[in-house]
Amino acid sequence: MITEISFYSLSFLAIVSSILMIFHKNAMYSVLFLLICFFSVAGLYVMLNAQFLGIVHIIVYAGAIMVLFLYVIMFLNMSSPITIRKSKLIMLAAICTGLMFLFVLFAALWSVPFGHAPQQVDQNIGLAKTLGKVLFNEYLIPFEVTSVLFLSGMIGVVIFNKKETENE
Repeated sequence: MITEISFYSLSFLAIVSSILMIFHKNAMYSVLFLLICFFSVAGLYVMLNAQFLGIVHIIVYAGAIMVLFLYVIMFLNMSSPITIRKSKLIMLAAICTGLMFLFVLFAALWSVPFGHAPQQVDQNIGLAKTLGKVLFNEYLIPFEVTSVLFLSGMIGVVIFNKKETENE
């Protein structure tokens, strides 16, 4: 019973904060509502026994991405309300996109068999220990190749952004 109440309250909080984030005119308040949404989604991950994903979600999104958003908003001085000119073409594109989203949502809900008993899943699937075993046993080569690609990308950025000195 407590689990259901907390699940529905976190879901409600995520939905309401995301709607308030979209429709608020002040960019700073939108960022704060986005932060509330991130924390509620991380709480949902923890409730679904994916503690590692919840912690990574808080560290990456609520930490790094939010700092970046706040930096850009403060750098561009966007704390005042934003006025957007709405042309008829943009409104038509938004309506078409929304209708396509609703079509996909209803088609996905239509194909889901409701009323069936859920399948039993492994309860340790979202834990960091299980993720580490799978990552370093089954996917070691792709993990190492990805790390080499990230390293080469970082080296490339450093080389391209290196300023030439006058002695060269």
